[in-house]
Order: sequence, then C-alpha cells, then structure tokens
Amino acid sequence: MAKEIDVDELVLLREQGHPIIDVREPDEYAAGHVPGVRLIPLATVPDEADSLPRDQTVYVICHSGARSLRAADYLLSVGVDAVSVAGGTSAWVQRGLDVERGSAA
Repeated sequence: MAKEIDVDELVLLREQGHPIIDVREPDEYAAGHVPGVRLIPLATVPDEADSLPRDQTVYVICHSGARSLRAADYLLSVGVDAVSVAGGTSAWVQRGLDVERGSAA
C-alpha cells in the first residue's frame, strides 16, 4: 500500500520541484488545483504511467485522498515510486494555500 503525506509536507516538496499529479476529472481540476500540478485523470493513469519519472518520487493528489491512494497503489505496482496526499486538494484549500483555476494547458 502506498505511503501518504499531508499537504504541509506537499508545500515543501512542491517548492523543491517534485513532480505532482492530480488524478481528478478535468472539471474538478479546472475548478481549482494546486499550482503547477499535472492533470492525469484516474481512468488514464495506466495509459500515462510510462510518461512519469522513475528516478524520483511522484506525489499524487485528488479531492480528498481516496482516488490518489488508488492511483499511487497502481503506480507502485508498475515501478513508479508514488506517494498519495492525504486530505487532497480539499485540505490544501482549507489551509488557505494558493489555488489555480482553469483547465490544463
């Protein structure tokens, strides 16, 4: 089972440039997401796994942590070191941290 971190840890990891993916649906992502994260909806994670780095940890976020934990478990099974963000974007917003709006580029 994948490890989990909280959003406070994610703040530091994001500042250090670690890869973060958001596995929510495009409309959820557009409504508000952690700045700089890459959108890979949960259903497409298997198709996109090969595009993720194998030489560093990938952090996975969703709305509350359930989908990101599933995605991180899958990624671990295919050789990607993945960690889920407990509480997800919801916890990020509750902490009053910056949020970007709009669709993926």
